Amino acid sequence: MQRIAPCSRLPDLALQGSAASRALEQAALAALPPHTLMRRAAAAVAALARALTPHARQVWVACGPGNNGGDGLLAAALLHGLLPQTRVTVSWHGDESRLPDDARHALQQARAAGVRFSDRAPDDFDLGIDALLGLGSRGLAAGPMADWMLTLQRTRSTVLCVDLPSGLDPDSGAWRNPFERMPAGPRHTLSLLTLKPGLFTADGRDAAGQVWLDRLGIDPAGMPADAWLADSHRVSSSLRQQRQQRHGAHKGSHGDLLVLGGQDVSVDGIGMTGAALLAARAGLQAGAGRVYLGLLGAGPATPALDPLWPELMFRPAQAAAEDELARQATTVCGCGGGQSVRAVLPALLEQSPRLVLDADALNAIAGSPDWRAQLASRYSRGQHSILTPHPLEAARLLGCDSAQVQANRLGAARRLSEELRGVVVLKGSGSVISAPGQTPLINPTGNALLATAGTGDVLAGMVGAYWAQASAGQPSHDSQLGQALALEAARRAVYQHGVLADRWPAGRSLRAGDLLAGITAWQD
Repeated sequence: MQRIAPCSRLPDLALQGSAASRALEQAALAALPPHTLMRRAAAAVAALARALTPHARQVWVACGPGNNGGDGLLAAALLHGLLPQTRVTVSWHGDESRLPDDARHALQQARAAGVRFSDRAPDDFDLGIDALLGLGSRGLAAGPMADWMLTLQRTRSTVLCVDLPSGLDPDSGAWRNPFERMPAGPRHTLSLLTLKPGLFTADGRDAAGQVWLDRLGIDPAGMPADAWLADSHRVSSSLRQQRQQRHGAHKGSHGDLLVLGGQDVSVDGIGMTGAALLAARAGLQAGAGRVYLGLLGAGPATPALDPLWPELMFRPAQAAAEDELARQATTVCGCGGGQSVRAVLPALLEQSPRLVLDADALNAIAGSPDWRAQLASRYSRGQHSILTPHPLEAARLLGCDSAQVQANRLGAARRLSEELRGVVVLKGSGSVISAPGQTPLINPTGNALLATAGTGDVLAGMVGAYWAQASAGQPSHDSQLGQALALEAARRAVYQHGVLADRWPAGRSLRAGDLLAGITAWQD
């Protein structure tokens, strides 16, 4: 059994959705003696249950009518025999005549073991085991199982979910059941045979809590991945390599970063200078050799110096977008750009070799078919793009609403990367990183502390800085290498950005500016 922790030294982990998981399960069932796979699953559930609550006095197991419920029934029988001082209660619902063979056998075993059955949950329990719905779930209508699911969501006791939290879509992480979205107490999910993508994105992280994996002795080699869970080891290795610069390196060896954004308040009364400043400062902290900043819609009061970060080199935004600097540097465009971003986009789409598009730049492109087409054509010219939309920005680009994006985050990110021919970072819980023709990554780090203004601007600056450093000195004509460098820059920045929030002291709010110092302080 393996604990899946975001910052543990694990290689990239393959994530298999419902179709691949079912195929692996069917192959295992055909190769093993009857009931073997369910016995292994039940043993794993019982072992983890004992480890999580070794002194439990009352364990409640809520079981559905399929094989997921069979896992719970057999686990209850094991716990009843192993823990004589613990009261084990099972709530089971189904038509016994229609049960699959394994589930029918499990029900018989639980009854033979003397497990107590009840139609309602105990008034108080130390551990609740959710074995109601598995891979094939489509949510629950009103009835006993819906009541049990609601109890499992509302309890402040520890809950262990068997394979999946009941009602969670294994492929998308969408929460299908009609009740509370935020479970109340400690949550654990024991994923069986495979890790499912839905456990790590959208509602999955809240629903699943701490994820564990038991492959039940089945080797998934050769099974295609629907996504990969980004690891810490690869990110840490690339950061160490970056630190080990040759002694003869100079500031040009670390890449040039140009940030264009931060519309002046004089344009329409809404000042967003701070967004561009955050992105540029993040670029410096993340190690770019030189960072240039062009503030859009500049007026008489527009600053030409950052007194706290004098290393930033200010340039007139329009001129910077059109001259040699934009043809050589990695450019981040859109952070706080407002309507003024439209003035610089045509030149950047035409000539920037490496372009990170965020916020208002994405909204402007979403409203212009011509700019969309120009963005998509950049790859064929050997130019590369990274897009960093949040769900609403992604929805505008896709012509749908944000609920549809959240209902299928992997699909939305894939579609954007294929249509616009760039690397896409779909931000949110379990950010999805997708590149054309490649299996997407799901980032395991980060938390709700990042849901504040400006944190996305910091991320954009980090992405740009890592990309600038990785590309310095590399051949510009190699399209495959350019795409790989873009993907790795996005991966590193998103992972580290999340780690900064995960390591933030408990009970303290996190401002976007607080992330800056942590960029250089973060160690693998």
